Amino acid sequence: MTLAVFLGLYAFAGFRYEGFFSLRVFLGFLGDNAHLGVVAIGMTLVILSGGIDLSVGSTAGCSCIAAALLIEKSHLHPLLVVAMLIPAGVAFGFTQGYLISKFSLPPFLVTLAGLFFCRGLALLLSTESIPINHPFLDSIKQLRIPFGGGVYFPFQAILFVMLLVAAGIILKFTRFGRTVYAMGGSEQSAHLMGLQVARTRNLVYALSGICGVLSGLIFAITTASGNALNGQGLELDAIAAVVIGGTLLSGGYGSVWGTFLGLLIFATIQTGLMFDGTLSSWWSKIATGGLLLVFIVLQRVIQPRQSRS
Repeated sequence: MTLAVFLGLYAFAGFRYEGFFSLRVFLGFLGDNAHLGVVAIGMTLVILSGGIDLSVGSTAGCSCIAAALLIEKSHLHPLLVVAMLIPAGVAFGFTQGYLISKFSLPPFLVTLAGLFFCRGLALLLSTESIPINHPFLDSIKQLRIPFGGGVYFPFQAILFVMLLVAAGIILKFTRFGRTVYAMGGSEQSAHLMGLQVARTRNLVYALSGICGVLSGLIFAITTASGNALNGQGLELDAIAAVVIGGTLLSGGYGSVWGTFLGLLIFATIQTGLMFDGTLSSWWSKIATGGLLLVFIVLQRVIQPRQSRS
């Protein structure tokens, strides 16, 4: 159904707006929304396990402004900055997972506290946008796959696709992936099966923390600046992409490939509004909200029928 919605929207926009079917526009779907796609991959893992992570948007904003400060003010090499921020994201996500597992706390409340913590820390670091000027970042931007005619696949899209494939393989062919699905299906049954539920949850939130940091780094590189307000509402867009992609909010069913389709739907709506030029960008939020509501209702209708069958 997600695929049908995407094809329908893509065909409608393609026949309505000249040039919408071009390769440049389609590759732009991934390049312009790579930061959202990376976060959505981590969010897929969390929701599949039966949890939720509201802190990823603020994690992206915090890592973005931290990277700018470390590169511009402390004069550290960008690779060293990445080597510092990735472990920080792991530690932050792991801590959230540990609190949820150890004390049986609601993921919504724990990650909501994480949202406020990271956003406050980001604004404490700097309330102003900080430009980033470093030759290494300029060379990173040149990492792209050319398709001729001035069309290319940018580095952030390459990173997103690599993470997407890796997540798909992990969920499909590893014990960790099977445990994630088992936890989302029934945590009690997963315990009775002898699965490492607590450890898996900690790893899931650690991976989500990594995705948040990577999204912030994509912001910093593509905009050549750091801003503490980057990533506002990003967690909600990621949840929408995951649910529209067919992943059950209760966990246990879904895939990163469905999330990829959900991201394409999101990108198609945004790009279609840009081609139209007469409609406000807020219509993308309205359309996404409508689709999200439809898919949630469908989940509630289809899930009981599948259980009875």
